[in-house]
Amino acid sequence: MKKNIIYIGLALIVGLLVGFLIFGGNTTSKSTKDHSEEVAANQMWTCSMHPQIMQPEPGDCPLCGMDLIPAEAGAEGLSPNEIKMSKNAMALANIQTMVVGKASETEDNSLMLSGKIMPNEEANAVQASYFEGRIEKLNVSFTGEKVNKGQLLATIYAPALVAAQQELLTAASMKASQPALYNAVRNKLKLWKLSDTQIDAIEASGKVQENFPVYATVSGTVSEKLVEEGDYVSQGQAIVKVSNLGTVWAMFDAYENQISKLKVGQKISVSSNAYPNKKFEATISFIDPSLNTQSRTVAVRATLNNKVGIFKPGMFVTTKVQISINGENQSQVSVPATAVLWTGNRSLVYVKTNPNEPIFEMREVGLGAKNGDNYAITEGLSNGEEVVVNGTFTIDAAAQLQGKKSMMNNADGHNDHHGMDPEYVSAMERLIVPVDFQNQLKAVFNDYIKLKDALVKDDSNKVSDDAKNMLNNLKYVDIKLLSDNAAHEHWANLEMEIETSANAIIKETGVNLQRNHFKNLSLRLINAVETFGVNEKVYLQFCPMANNDKGGYWLSKEDQVLNPYFGDAMLKCGEVKEVIE
Repeated sequence: MKKNIIYIGLALIVGLLVGFLIFGGNTTSKSTKDHSEEVAANQMWTCSMHPQIMQPEPGDCPLCGMDLIPAEAGAEGLSPNEIKMSKNAMALANIQTMVVGKASETEDNSLMLSGKIMPNEEANAVQASYFEGRIEKLNVSFTGEKVNKGQLLATIYAPALVAAQQELLTAASMKASQPALYNAVRNKLKLWKLSDTQIDAIEASGKVQENFPVYATVSGTVSEKLVEEGDYVSQGQAIVKVSNLGTVWAMFDAYENQISKLKVGQKISVSSNAYPNKKFEATISFIDPSLNTQSRTVAVRATLNNKVGIFKPGMFVTTKVQISINGENQSQVSVPATAVLWTGNRSLVYVKTNPNEPIFEMREVGLGAKNGDNYAITEGLSNGEEVVVNGTFTIDAAAQLQGKKSMMNNADGHNDHHGMDPEYVSAMERLIVPVDFQNQLKAVFNDYIKLKDALVKDDSNKVSDDAKNMLNNLKYVDIKLLSDNAAHEHWANLEMEIETSANAIIKETGVNLQRNHFKNLSLRLINAVETFGVNEKVYLQFCPMANNDKGGYWLSKEDQVLNPYFGDAMLKCGEVKEVIE
C-alpha cells in the first residue's frame, strides 16, 4: 500500500514538472519575446565614426555612408540621447528646473515693455525773437538751466526797432493834430511784443533805445539752446526750447504681436533702475496708429507725474502690463522664455527625464504666443513635465561635446549650427541686425580674442583680466537694438551663458581649469558671431585632441593656428574649419 502511495506521489511531481516546462516555459518565452520587442522598438542606430548621428532605424550614415550600428545605452543606463550632469556642474552653471503648468496657472501673466523717459511735448515751449537783430547778451548759460516766466532770456540789438522808435518820437510830437498816426506807430511797436509801459518809457525819455529784452513766457527747464551771443536772428526765430518737466512721457516700444494686448486707458506699473524698489502707477494715454517699418514696433505712451523731478529725460524704464489669457491659451502648457533655445528652424527645451537624477534630454517644441516672460507651448510638452529654465546652454554644450542630440546636432545628422560640422551647411541664416549692435558685440569679441591669446601663452592672470573686460563690454551690448523677437530672445540666452562662462573663468586660478570653461565660452561666441556678425573676417578653428580627445573649437582673427587648449605643449595642433564673413 505504501509503495502505491509513493508511486502516485512521484507521478504527481513529474506531472507538475512537465506542466511547468510546457506552460510556464511558454510564459517565460513570451515575456522574453515581449521584452525583446520593447527593446527593439526603442533601439536607436548610430555611426561608429560619427556618434552624433542617431536614427530610429538601421541604414547608412548621412555623413560617411557607413552602415549604422545599434547604439548602446550608456554605462549609467542612459538612453543614447540622454545626458547626465554632475552635482558640481549643476551648481557651477546654476542649472535650475521647474515643473511646467498650463498658461492659466502661471503666476505672472504680464507683458514686459522697455522704453525711456521723454519731455512732455504738450508742455514744451519755444522762446522766439519777435524782431530781427543781433543777440548782444544771452542770459541762458547751459542746457538744463531752470527759467521762470518773465525772466530775461536775451538782449537783442534790432535796427528795425530803432527806426520805429524814431517814428514814435516824431508822431508823439504831432499826436494832438494827427492822433491816428500816433496810434498806428504805437500799434506797430506792440506787434513786436513791446508793452505799453515800455512804449510810454521811450516816449517819456525822448531817447531811442538800441537793445531790447526777450522775456520767458513760460517756466521750465531749458532743453535746447539754439543760438549763441553775436548770432543774427530773424523775426520769429527760436532762441531756446523750454520744457516743463512737471509731467513727462514714458515712451515704450511694443512689437506687432503685442499690440492686440494693449489699449488706451490700460493701467501699467512703471519701474526704473534708478529707483529699483519703487513702482509708479500710470495709464496708457496714446498708442501710435503707425507702425515703424524699420523696427516693426509701435510707440506706446504713458504720462507720469514728475513734480519732484525724479524722472530725467533719457532715463530707461520698464513696465509690466497685466494681460488676460484667452480660452485657447488657457489649455496650453507655458514655460519661461529662458527655457527655450532657438536655432532658426527649431525651438528646443531640455526636459529632466528622471525626477531623482540630473538626467536631461533635448525636446523640440512648438511655440505659441508670448505672455510676459512666458511662452505658450503648442506641442512637444505635457503638463507636469520638468524643464530646465536656467543653464540650458551649458547642458546643450555638454551634449554637443558628448555627441548627443543637441541644439547644433540634430538626430538625423544635420547640424543647426553652421561650422560645427564643416561637411554640412547650417540651416540658421545670418540675422539682419543694426550695425551699432554688431559694433557692440565686436567689442566683446575683441576681449575674447585677447583671452584666447592669453591662454595660448599660459598666462592665467591675463586670462582673468580679459574675462573681466569682456563682462564689462557685455553690459554695453544694447539688446533694445534688436527689434526682431527671435533675435532678441536668442541674444538674451547667449548673453546669460557668456556671462556665466566668463565669471567661471575669473573664479579659477589655474590655466587648465580656465580652459575647461573656455570650451563653453567659445561655443557661445561662435553662435553669436555666426548669428549676428561682427563686420570682420573670423576663422573657426578646431583641435581634435582637446577636451580629452572629444575636440574643441575656438575663434581667431588669423588663419594661423595657435592652440589655446594646449599652449606651447601643442601650439600648432588644429586646423581652420570655416571662415565666417
